[in-house]
Amino acid sequence: MIRQIIGQAKKHPSLIPLFLFIGAGGTGAALYVLRLALFNPDVSWDKKNNPEPWNKLGPNDQYK
Repeated sequence: MIRQIIGQAKKHPSLIPLFLFIGAGGTGAALYVLRLALFNPDVSWDKKNNPEPWNKLGPNDQYK
C-alpha cells in the first residue's frame, strides 16, 4: 500500500499535500483518543481493583 502511495505521488506531485494532511489528521486523531483513554478520570482499565475511579479525585482536580 505504501508503494502505491509513493508511486501515485511520483506520478502526480500535487497529491503529496493531500497524503501529508490525511496522515497528520489520522495521527492526530489517534493521539487524541490515546490521551482520552489514558488521562480521562472517567476511564477505568482495572474495574476489579478500582471500580469507581472518580471517587479518588482530589479536591483540586477538575471533574466538570
